[in-house]
Order: sequence, then C-alpha cells, then structure tokens
Amino acid sequence: MMTPGALSGIRVIESTQHLAGSSCAMFLADMGAEVIKIERPGQGDASRILGKLQNGESPMYTVLNRNKLGMTLNYKDPRAIKIFMELAAESDIIVENNRAGVMDRLGLGYDAVKQVNPKMIYASLSGFGQSGPYRDRGGYDTIAQGMSGIMSATGNPGAPPAKAGVPIIDIGTGLFTAYGILSAYIHRQRTGEGQYLDMALLDCAIAFSMWESAAVFSGGEVPSPFGSMHRRNQPHGAFKTQDGYFCIAADQQHHWKRFCELAGLEELIDDPRFATNRDRVEHLEELQEAMEVALVHKTSNEWNDILSAEGIPCGPVYRYDQVFDDPHVQHRQMAVDVDHPKAGPITITNTPLKLSQTPGQVRMPAPTLSQHTDEILRRLGYDDATVEQYHDEGVV
Repeated sequence: MMTPGALSGIRVIESTQHLAGSSCAMFLADMGAEVIKIERPGQGDASRILGKLQNGESPMYTVLNRNKLGMTLNYKDPRAIKIFMELAAESDIIVENNRAGVMDRLGLGYDAVKQVNPKMIYASLSGFGQSGPYRDRGGYDTIAQGMSGIMSATGNPGAPPAKAGVPIIDIGTGLFTAYGILSAYIHRQRTGEGQYLDMALLDCAIAFSMWESAAVFSGGEVPSPFGSMHRRNQPHGAFKTQDGYFCIAADQQHHWKRFCELAGLEELIDDPRFATNRDRVEHLEELQEAMEVALVHKTSNEWNDILSAEGIPCGPVYRYDQVFDDPHVQHRQMAVDVDHPKAGPITITNTPLKLSQTPGQVRMPAPTLSQHTDEILRRLGYDDATVEQYHDEGVV
C-alpha cells in the first residue's frame, strides 16, 4: 500500500538530460514530489538510447525517471516557452542541467521565472558552475573525477589513473542538489523567499575529497592510489582468498587481535611491524602478504561465516549479478519490480530512504516519451483542439 510521501504536494519541473539532474529529480520524486520531466519532441533524454533496450526502452532511463510525469516541449517555439512559464507559475522547484547561460538565452532562466513565481527554487547543474573561467565548458563525471584529484588516487599503485566504477560524481551532485533544494525549501517556508542554486560537478567532486584534501592542507602529503586498501586504517580492504577476494575491516585493536587468533596468525599480534594501526599502515605490503598466507586456505564464504560470527566487520566482493541474490539485500528490498507500459515487467533498484512514516517509494514506472503531455496541457487549461494543433505543429 502506497503512503503519502514526505514531499507530496510539491511540484518540480525537470529540464535535464543524462544522470546528475535526472537523479536529483528522481530523489525528490521518490519522496512524493510531483516531477514533470520535459524532453525534446521526437528525441527525448539522451539516456533513452543507452544500454540494451527492452521493447525500445532503455534500462538506464527507466531507473532514473521512475515516479515522474513526462511531457515534451520544443523550446524553439515561443508557444512552448509560454507553456513552460505557465507551469513555472504553479510549481515550486525547477531542476535544469544545460550549459551555463542556455536557459537565460531561451528566456527560461531564473530571472525570467521569478517574475512569474518569486518563490521559485531554481537549481542549475553544470560541469563547472555558472561563474568562473570554465563556466562555458561542458563537464562530465569523468572530467570532474580527473580534475578533483579523485582519479589520481583511485586504482592500484603504479597503474594508470582510474575512475570510480560507478558515476559517483553525477549521482553525488544529484544528491548534493537535492539536499540544497530541500534546504532552500525550508528557508522559503520561514521567509517566503525563493532562491537560485548554482551546482557544479567539479565542486561536488572536490567536496567528496575532504579527507584527501585535508591530508594535503595539513602537511603536504599527496594521496596516491591504494587499490582497495584504506589509507588510514589496517587491515581494512579486500584480501585474496581461495576463490576470490573478501573485504575485512579489522583495524580496531580488539578486532585485529581476534582476527589473528581465528586465522592462526597469533605470531602477528606481538610483531612490532603490526603492533598498532599506524604500524600496520606503514607496513601494509608485509601485512597483506602475511594475512593472505592464511586467507587463501579458505573460501570467501567460509571466512564470512567465521569472521562475522565473531563480530569482525567483513563482507564478500560481489559482482553486480550477485548483489541482488544476497538475502540481506533482498530483505532490505533494494530491488523492486515494476510494470512499464512498453518495456513490460522490469526490475530496478529501489530507493534506500526508509523513513518510518513517509518512506521513499517507487509509485510508477518511468514515462514513455511525451506520455503525459496532453494531461498536463489540459491541466493548464488548453482545450482538445489546441492540444491537437500543438502536436501537429511540433510545439510539443
């Protein structure tokens, strides 16, 4: 049974493509906001063609755009601009991720919108933000990972720079923006004021690097790739076992001692190279070699049973085709089945927000291209003849 979301009654206009802006609006939609996703007629969001299509629908699009209404507007037509502004007049939030200045040139920027809705919360996401020498450059997750330092500190020692295996900056920027939007909404509740959010992928990538930046600021240390190992705590990382790799986080002293006892490595407890966490970090290569002498004699599942029974933090390194078979992941309902009007029955990841009274929910599948255009136009007061005319003339 669906319960009203925490953001029920809030209307969001989303004019985005790709991942960062779409994920931001998705996070709001999951919590009950009505999100109207605006796409280009005939083409739609660029993510509609990504991945292996299922009855013409992209799995990347369907997961990113769940819980949204979908309409199309041709921004080259002044009648479409008028429709956008009519929507803006009765909405709370706008999320857009065009290059800096694009929405202003279209007449859809914050200054124009606040003339019809002074309380609007307007969020712009771009690669480098709305100001600064790089404002006109296009930006992507990979570029932000490179310029923020993240790529230089990811991967294995001596290997070429590596990016994170998931688009962490796109999704992280979406999360930061949702956090900023809700902060602005609370401010508006107190003061009645709307405001503008200038969000940059590079800014958010640097914000993720707070620990690594602190190391640089405090003494000139430049973090380098450390593989799967933790820079500050050991043993803490993925270690080789008989049948693969297994994550162990036994850096607290009582966990370290108990691990040594369980692994038959009691001699390491009093070894001065491994006496403290700092010592273990300093002698990481020797530590890893000594541990794996014992670890390779059992499988990852066997070590999981042994160590978890003793309260030592640990867990397997899953492939993505194994993640959703885990009984705990299933219990937490992190995959959900939905029935899409074109793709048919599909499975997508679920929201992790489990609030006691207003949990996040997947209420409906992603829209087909222009699925709700007519409904939204009629809501704005357009009659059937005008709606049909706008379709015929390419306004929508």
